[in-house]
Amino acid sequence: MAEAFAWGLLASSSLLIGGLLALSIRIGSRTLGLIMAFGSGVLISAVAYELVLEAFNTSKGADDVAFGLFAGCAVYSIGDALIDRMGGAQRKHSGGAQQGGSGLAIVLGIVLDGIPESIVLGLTLVGGGGVGFAILAAIFLSNLPEAVAATSGLSTAGWTRSRVVGLWLLVMLVSGLAALAGFGLFEDASPSTIAFIDAFAGGAILTMLADTMMPEAFQHGGKLVGVLTTVGFALAFALTSLE
Repeated sequence: MAEAFAWGLLASSSLLIGGLLALSIRIGSRTLGLIMAFGSGVLISAVAYELVLEAFNTSKGADDVAFGLFAGCAVYSIGDALIDRMGGAQRKHSGGAQQGGSGLAIVLGIVLDGIPESIVLGLTLVGGGGVGFAILAAIFLSNLPEAVAATSGLSTAGWTRSRVVGLWLLVMLVSGLAALAGFGLFEDASPSTIAFIDAFAGGAILTMLADTMMPEAFQHGGKLVGVLTTVGFALAFALTSLE
């Protein structure tokens, strides 16, 4: 179980790395948009091949996959809407729109965004196998642009360096615990249950991408976001094919 927690920390450590990078050098909004587009492509590939396809292959039917996808979408949408109402709607905005929001809501929103993928990372350890390298790499790579963009916005909104670093350390801890939960709670789960959880995470992540990362990427990155999204997708797919 300690292994699952450690992998969760490692995958989410790129949040801290991205945060420190954004605090150390100034990154233009166009560059941030393109970085977020790359991260979106990585996550789309992970959802398609590491979550939904894996869920379909694990399940004895498509019902678990479909139910999981839409359940993940619904749960994330409801949670996101509640956090938006609390003041966390602009938590990943790179331009400082967080200034008018609630600090607690911003923290809760960022934690919400990272939980599904961390649970799935813990699930890859179920059955005694090693950690899923492709999903680990996808989480790590996609976290970097998210952290860079969010940190840039939080700094512009007046958050201190220590407060931003504290946020990413907290999210790392929660991500480690979520990976631990993914392993501990579902270690003896049936293939149908595991397929549902994989698909649930896929639905939640897709909804998050469409709601937060991709609009922000296009707003700042322009037409080139399509190219960078494709590059991110291709790289993540290449990692998947090497497993």
